[in-house]
This record gives sequence, structure tokens and C-alpha cells, in this order.
Amino acid sequence: MTTECHRRPVNDETPRQRFYRRERQSVPAARAFAQETLRDWGGYGRADDVLLCVSELATNALVHGVPPGRGFLLRLVPYGEGGGVRVEVHDSGEGVPVQPRQDVQEPGEGGRGLLLVSELADKWGVGERRPGKIVWCEFAGPGYC
Repeated sequence: MTTECHRRPVNDETPRQRFYRRERQSVPAARAFAQETLRDWGGYGRADDVLLCVSELATNALVHGVPPGRGFLLRLVPYGEGGGVRVEVHDSGEGVPVQPRQDVQEPGEGGRGLLLVSELADKWGVGERRPGKIVWCEFAGPGYC
């Protein structure tokens, strides 16, 4: 079975963003917003990778970067000439993420989010924001189905 999808380049689209409060339901809401955006942009062949990275970056923002009473901004930006996507999570926290280590041996669930992001995304990094930071990752095109 073949699925028809739109073939317009994502970089012809307008960036989209949404603010989320510091609460548990913000992570699935951010993921749903990203999925809706990618679908509106005509589909994206690496959508599963993008959505997993949105979940990881949103979770990190809530756990490490969003002070009480604040929130984070998720921004999806058309990227590059080939129809890629840039994911940005803006928070007002003080900490700066560190480069993930491949040899993480500790038991437990923490410490692997940015390792996943570094493996799935083509690039990732941290930008300045006052107050806080922007943690971003990029997925180069062509990404359309």
C-alpha cells in the first residue's frame, strides 16, 4: 500500500512555536504539537526521530531547566535547503547540558536523553538566552515521505 503525501519543501513553511507550563502533561502535549506541525508541513520521513528528540528535550527542560512557576517554549523551524527541521527548546534555567558520554554505565533511567538526541539528530547544541538557554537539534532533509 502506498501513502500519498505532500511534497512541498519544509523550508517554505513558517516556524511554529508553543509555550508549555512546568507540568507533567507538557511533554506529551509538546510531542503532539510537533507531530501536528510535521503533518501540516506535509509529512517528514524522520518524524519518529524528531518526536523522540522533542520528548527528550522537553523532559530535560522540565526536570533541569524550568524553575517553579515558569515554563518552556518549543519552537519548530524549517531548516536548510533540503526540507529539514530544527527543534528548539527555550527555558529560563541556569544549568547548561553537558556532552553525553557513550559509556554511561549507571543503573537507572536518567542521563541518557541527550545521548539519544546526539545519536538521532544530525546536530545538536546549546545557545544563549537571557535568562536560560536554548537546547536545539537539527534533522537535515530530504525528510519527506
